Amino acid sequence: MKQHVYIVDGSRTPFLKARGKPGAYSASDLAVNAGKELLNRQPFSPSELDEVIIGCMMPSPDEANIARVIALRSGCGKSVPAWTVQRNCASGLQALDSAFRNIANGSSDLVLAGGTEAMSRAPLLFNNKMVNWLADLNLAKTPVQKLQKSINFRPGFLSPVIALLRGLSDSTINLNMGQTAENVAYRFGITREQMDAFAYESHQRAAKALDSHFFEGLTPAFSNKGAVAAFDDGIRRDTSLQKLGTLKPFFDKKFGSVTAGNSSQVTDGAALLILAGEKSVKKYGLPVLARIVDVEWAGLDPAEMGLGPVYASTQLLKRQNLGLKDIDYWEINEAFAAQVLGCISAWESESYCRDFLGLPGALGALDPHRLNVDGGAIALGHPVGASGARIVLQLMHILRRQQAKRGIATICIGGGQGGAMLIENVSEVGA
Repeated sequence: MKQHVYIVDGSRTPFLKARGKPGAYSASDLAVNAGKELLNRQPFSPSELDEVIIGCMMPSPDEANIARVIALRSGCGKSVPAWTVQRNCASGLQALDSAFRNIANGSSDLVLAGGTEAMSRAPLLFNNKMVNWLADLNLAKTPVQKLQKSINFRPGFLSPVIALLRGLSDSTINLNMGQTAENVAYRFGITREQMDAFAYESHQRAAKALDSHFFEGLTPAFSNKGAVAAFDDGIRRDTSLQKLGTLKPFFDKKFGSVTAGNSSQVTDGAALLILAGEKSVKKYGLPVLARIVDVEWAGLDPAEMGLGPVYASTQLLKRQNLGLKDIDYWEINEAFAAQVLGCISAWESESYCRDFLGLPGALGALDPHRLNVDGGAIALGHPVGASGARIVLQLMHILRRQQAKRGIATICIGGGQGGAMLIENVSEVGA
């Protein structure tokens, strides 16, 4: 690296639970709400950014290269380039990594990066039969030909392809993400009771964090139709182990333990951060909130994709000559309770660490009091394009609040990958 890379500020919208119909905000609406508030409080103009990088999985048809749409709508001007990245659940983390690498190598120095997703607006698509029928109808030239093609229509042609369900499934192994969580639970003997207890704790911690004003980067969202959202609306303060225990398994209805209650919620939201090199920090007198130290990506069996944080974080720790106990706080994105508990179990397992991670023995135990201390995606939701950026933003605030030094934000990725980012709490350049 030619220079250090710093996080100088960050903002996110409330995470809003999908409720069976398109939400009030498109993905670009959400990012613009987070970005405008963030940029308005900076000592530099948005047009002075070197680039804008946004992660998003499912932009709407009107949001091609959504990063450019967001940049223009946020007042960055025509001269600031913008580009979109997609790494499934880690798209927001990929955007931060892309900005990190560009600043570190000197090609950029001031970047707006993060992620956004409006999962409630995931499209319904025509199936192939309907597409072919429409194509044939369009090719017909005469009224008689059009009539002949029309009578071939069948009601079944209207059966839609639900993009959200397809996006949450892995076509290479014919499993949805919940089924891969069941695989992880089976491997490590994780019980339904353990999953529900973890989910309950996520809601309790998130409610406490909200009441204590620990979500420092939270910015209200406004729509052009008058909708206002001020807080995350997926937190269930009144949930209990008894209520969670009444929910039926969702992904393996006969033998499973993964329910809607111990899984992350389908959610809309955006999270953006400003990353800067030393030149911009000094030029604009920017606050240095954290330093990005290292990033790692790893692949694994897609059927156990939830263990991705284990693979990515272990490689990162090895390269940095660190152990689990050298990390003060962890953010492991809560795709499923089974998946996070599986990561903890994997590091504690002599055989798993030896057979799958190439270690001489177990890496050790991760202190639950230093993991997702402000709750996680089970309570807040998992807008897939934004979650990677949210966990880095929250981890930064936790480190500063606790006056701690190091933290790792890590996330599992559909398709069998993991990503991890190591950050350090610093108060000034060179610290």
